[in-house]
Amino acid sequence: MRVLFIGDVVGKAGRRAIADALPGLRARWAPDLVIANAENAAGGIGLTAPLADELLDLGIDVLTSGNHIWGKKGSDELVERCGRLLRPANYPPGTPGRGFGVFRTEAGVPVGVVNLQGRVFMQEIDCPFRVGAEIVRALRSQAAVIIVDFHAEATSEKVALAWHLSRAVTAVLGTHTHVQTADERILEGFTAHISDVGMTGPYDSVIGVRKELSIARFLTQIPQRFETAGGRYVLNAVVVDADEATGAALAIERVALLGDEDE
Repeated sequence: MRVLFIGDVVGKAGRRAIADALPGLRARWAPDLVIANAENAAGGIGLTAPLADELLDLGIDVLTSGNHIWGKKGSDELVERCGRLLRPANYPPGTPGRGFGVFRTEAGVPVGVVNLQGRVFMQEIDCPFRVGAEIVRALRSQAAVIIVDFHAEATSEKVALAWHLSRAVTAVLGTHTHVQTADERILEGFTAHISDVGMTGPYDSVIGVRKELSIARFLTQIPQRFETAGGRYVLNAVVVDADEATGAALAIERVALLGDEDE
């Protein structure tokens, strides 16, 4: 079976990339399940209910997120209501929503999806290593194929979690930094890993932000009100092939598409 995982969807350009490119990606790769990290889909930070519905209607099967999922008013209700939206599972008990689930492909194959958040240079929430291992142990009886979105800043933490869960999950796919890395591989002949899938959003930007605003912040050290850029979009993703009987990853391939100017 095949999973298409789309990197962090940022603002209007990211949503336009999904609308423009997903039909062609489906035709090219014929994925059985499409997952996208959508924590920045609303103006570059957070997600709203209408935009979650828009992305799901465009053909995304499961939405994952990260630390910015709480960026819009009503996010608590959204993560609680939307059964196909995950927030990081290692937020403390009592946090609204859920951090993992089992989703079925059109052919009926169960796929476990787990969302975790890192702690290096981020909030000191519960340990993603311990929480992730506990969740995976529970999911193994429900699904052979398990995909982990690890939303984290530090490459070392991402690689370490991939090794920690190696041979227990199909893939550990990094998100959050918005820059696609070139270190995709399969660990121990079983677990696919990439440090960061990359960004789906404005190409002529600084990780999605208007470049002049980001430059001004670095030059002056004065806080700027960041705004998402326009123009061309880039769509970053990975395709993971898996043995649906054992859950072992068979291949992982990066995808990078450059779109046209916004008209």
